[in-house]
Amino acid sequence: MHPREQTIFALSSGRPPSAIAMVRVSGPLAGIAVTALAGKLPTPRMATRVQLRDAGQQPIDDAVVLWFPGPASATGEDVAEFHIHGGRAVLAALLVALAAFENVRAAEPGEFTRRGFENGKLDLTEAEALDDLIHADTDRQRRQALRQMKGLLGDRARDWRAQIIEASALIEAGIDFSDEGDVPRELIEPALEKIKALHGEIQQVLAAQGRSERLREGLVVAIAGPPNVGKSTLMNQLARREVAIVSPHAGTTRDVIEVQLDLDGYPVTVIDTAGIRETDDPVEQEGVRRARARAAEADLVLWMIDAQHESARGEAAASAWVVRNKIDLEGDGTASRRDSANGSGMADRGIEFGVSAARGDGVQELMTALVMFAQDFFGSGEDGLIGRVRQRKLLQETEVMLRRSIEVIGKGEELAAEELRGAAVALGRLLGRVDVEDILDVIFREFCVGK
Repeated sequence: MHPREQTIFALSSGRPPSAIAMVRVSGPLAGIAVTALAGKLPTPRMATRVQLRDAGQQPIDDAVVLWFPGPASATGEDVAEFHIHGGRAVLAALLVALAAFENVRAAEPGEFTRRGFENGKLDLTEAEALDDLIHADTDRQRRQALRQMKGLLGDRARDWRAQIIEASALIEAGIDFSDEGDVPRELIEPALEKIKALHGEIQQVLAAQGRSERLREGLVVAIAGPPNVGKSTLMNQLARREVAIVSPHAGTTRDVIEVQLDLDGYPVTVIDTAGIRETDDPVEQEGVRRARARAAEADLVLWMIDAQHESARGEAAASAWVVRNKIDLEGDGTASRRDSANGSGMADRGIEFGVSAARGDGVQELMTALVMFAQDFFGSGEDGLIGRVRQRKLLQETEVMLRRSIEVIGKGEELAAEELRGAAVALGRLLGRVDVEDILDVIFREFCVGK
C-alpha cells in the first residue's frame, strides 16, 4: 500500500506527562482501529467514554473517543481522536496498540494537514497560515495568521484566476471566430477591460505598504560597538533576565547571543555581538567578524559607546541609533536624549539615547522608541493579504504576465492568450493546485508531528 493510502496516527497534544493527551488517527483503517480498541464505533461527532483495550484484551485506559467519518473531517478521510490520560505509560501503550495494525503507521510532520490539503479541505495559502499560527510568538503574529486562515488571499486568488480564465476564453473565442467580421472585437474588448481591472487590483495588493511577510520573521535589532561598553548589560535589561554574561573584562562576549522579545505584540530578535576592535586572538577575531556581519544584516543597530569610546561612533552600516551608556558616571544628570526623532523617522541615524544599562536609567525610553520603530517598520502588515515571500513572488509573476498580455494584445491575440495562461498557472501555484509538488515537502515538514 502506498504511504499516502496508509492510516496514520500521532500525538496531537503536548508532550507527556499531562492531564490529558490527544492521539489522532486518519485514514481508511481508522474505523477498524477504533472498533478494535474501543469495542464499538462511536456516534459521529459525539464524545463517547469507552474502555480501551489492546489486541490481548488488556486494558489501556478509560478514555473519551470521537469519530469523524470522511469526507466531513479535517483531513477529508475517516478521523478518530483518542482523549486519554496524559501519562507516558498510557500514551506508549496506545501508540503500540495502534502500530500493531497492518498498514497503520506513525505520521510524519505535517502529514495530517497535507492530507487535508490534498483532499481539498484547504488551499496552500491556508495551510501556510496554519503553520504561521502554530509558530506565532506574539499577538500580532497570531492575528495575522488567523486572518490568513480565513482564506482572504486564497479567496481573492481563486476569483482572480476565474476572471483570467474567462478573459482568456473570450480572447481564444475571438481567435476561433476571426474570420467572422466584428465578432473578435466584441469578444476581445470586454476581455481587455477585465484584464486591465485585474491588473490594477493586483498592483494595489503588491503596492500595499504593509510588511506582513516580515511580521512572520520579526524585526532584528543588533547591539554593537567597542568592547566593554555595556552591550551585554543592555541585552539583559531589554530581555529582563540574564541571557548574556556580564564582566568588567573586555572581550567577554565572543559569539552572537540572540533573545526573542515581544514588544507590544511585535516580534523582535535582539542580538548581542562581540566587541568590535582589533585583536590578535583568533577566537575573538572570529567573534568580531560575526559581529560585523550580523550588524550589517540587522534591520536596526544600537551602536553603544561610552565616554571613553566617543571616537568609535558610526561604524555600523545599517540604520543605527547611538546609545551612550554609563551616563550615571558622567554626572550631568541626563537620563536620555534624542537629537532628531519623530514619529515617522525612527530609522534616522541622527537618533541618540543616553542610558545607564547597569541602573536601568533611560532603558524604558529606549524600549518605547523600539516599539515606535517596529510600528513604522511593519506598517499595516497585520492587515496585509500577503503572508510569505513565496506568495508575493507568484503575485508579481501574475502581474507581469497580465501587463504583457495588455501590451501584446494589439500585436496578436495568440500572444495575449499565452500570457493569460501563464498568469492563471501562477495563481494556481499560489493556491497549490498547479505544479507545486516540489515545494510541498518543504512547507509541510515545517509542521509539528500530529498536525
